[in-house]
Amino acid sequence: MDLGISGKKALVCGASQGLGYACAQSLVNEGVEVVIAARTLVNLQQAQLALEQSQLQWAQKNHSKAFGVHIQCVDVTTQQGREQIKSTHPEIDILVTNAGGPASGDFRDWTRSDWLDALEANMLSPIELIKAYIDPMISKGYGRIINITSSAVKSPLPALGLSNGARAGLTGFVAGLARQSVANGVTINNLLPGTFETDRLRANFTHQAHAQGVPYERMIQDRLDKHPAKRFGQAHELGQACAFLCGVHSGYINGQNLLLDGGSFLGS
Repeated sequence: MDLGISGKKALVCGASQGLGYACAQSLVNEGVEVVIAARTLVNLQQAQLALEQSQLQWAQKNHSKAFGVHIQCVDVTTQQGREQIKSTHPEIDILVTNAGGPASGDFRDWTRSDWLDALEANMLSPIELIKAYIDPMISKGYGRIINITSSAVKSPLPALGLSNGARAGLTGFVAGLARQSVANGVTINNLLPGTFETDRLRANFTHQAHAQGVPYERMIQDRLDKHPAKRFGQAHELGQACAFLCGVHSGYINGQNLLLDGGSFLGS
């Protein structure tokens, strides 16, 4: 299916690896000009090279030109980082917000500073990016905003209270704003990933295995045994879902929370 977004411009946050990179990859495969933002320059440069190769292949296949892959080595959770992106790329058609979640733990141990950091990264920063770009999208009559949040929004985990709270706040904000922008061709949706096979997931399981004094392999197998799909999600699966929501055929999908967890959530 041609998603109809060739030549449009996207900003993808946290895109040097993992789920953010997968979203950028899927957009590149649709002929989208992408700006990838992350904090580590070497990872960004590696991602840029790989994405440029994919973009060249798309251009050759479609007898078109490659529209470019740009990097922004910034921390999008800071005002300075967001302003730097905005000054370099004042208008975009697609915004994909994404930031790693805060550490797990017991809420009794979290300080006010911990809560503020979580809110800044997983609620306020996405809102500020939306604020920076939504009006130009409305003026052009087209825009797609995708927030990568977490399955914890629907199925909160006690140890992820910081993430539960911050991401739920973003979800509530989006629910209101999406109803105001859709008449002007701008949709806002959230992707809620469950357990995806990423470096972050492996790090989390390593931490849990160490804390519980069990082998890493056993920790993984125990989780898979309880999973309906008997596997973890692959990053490209979320990337493809993101690209579809960014396409011209998705203009009537708005204000939704798309859960990608292989059926782990027991609700309907």
